[in-house]
Amino acid sequence: MEGVIDPLMRDILCSINDYDLCVTEFIRVVDSLVPKHVYYRICPELRDDGSTGKDTPLRIQLLGQEPHWMAENAVRAIELGSHGIDVNFGCPAKAVNKSKGGAVLLKDPEKIYQILSTIKTSINDTSVLSAKIRLGFDDTSLFNELISAINTSGASELAIHARTKLDGYNPPAYWEYINNAVSQSTIKIIANGEIWNRETALECVKKANTPHLMLGRGALSLPNIANTIKYNAAPMSWLELQKLLLLYSTLELNGDKSYYFSSRLKQWLKYLKLQYPQAEQLFQNVKRLNNKDQIISMIKSIN
Repeated sequence: MEGVIDPLMRDILCSINDYDLCVTEFIRVVDSLVPKHVYYRICPELRDDGSTGKDTPLRIQLLGQEPHWMAENAVRAIELGSHGIDVNFGCPAKAVNKSKGGAVLLKDPEKIYQILSTIKTSINDTSVLSAKIRLGFDDTSLFNELISAINTSGASELAIHARTKLDGYNPPAYWEYINNAVSQSTIKIIANGEIWNRETALECVKKANTPHLMLGRGALSLPNIANTIKYNAAPMSWLELQKLLLLYSTLELNGDKSYYFSSRLKQWLKYLKLQYPQAEQLFQNVKRLNNKDQIISMIKSIN
């Protein structure tokens, strides 16, 4: 969710849902201790007890391949106020994989074990260490080995995106593999992938055999999805969403990243149009616009 779930989006989505936890965009770790100002840029909420405005705890996500520096940066994140550490072994982006980060590490369960165990021995015992994986890189042949490595590493939570890197984001998600992980694990297993509404969430819970869910693209396509799942709340109407888009626009334009407003809004609309036909119409109307006043007028005009 790099470039999408930024601080403003986190604050908006957490303000209308009772999320248990929110994970940041990843911080790339190479061969050094990342400066503090980078942590504060990615997660300014660290200056406010590491929580959103609605007191949803935030967890820093790290991405890298060198155990020592991953551990050093995990310690820094905890010291700055992160509610635990999340390690990304699921990112399918070619640029990330080319530099030996993200999903490419699914080819090497031993390296994943080394990264997680080194982090665990470096941070305090009360800090949660979580990881995210896919079912594998090209196939699922190493899946059981990955689960074993993570279970013995000291990590306490594992989120599984139920597709391989090769699958990308193409449906379906193979939730039954998560069930296999649950049966092998002593840690919390969290299911992810193709959760778009309450119905798919309940189906995932049943097939994955875990009550714990992580939301990604679904959280952007249906902004109040968490509350529809937890409380059977009604999906947000277009009128409510229209007001939310105007609020988002106002806050984005008044913030320090107003230059990116049009591209950020269009990016969000690409997700929203999966659930709202009006969002598809709005996207078509604004996709060639950069003038902020014209874009806001378009938001107001779609019924």
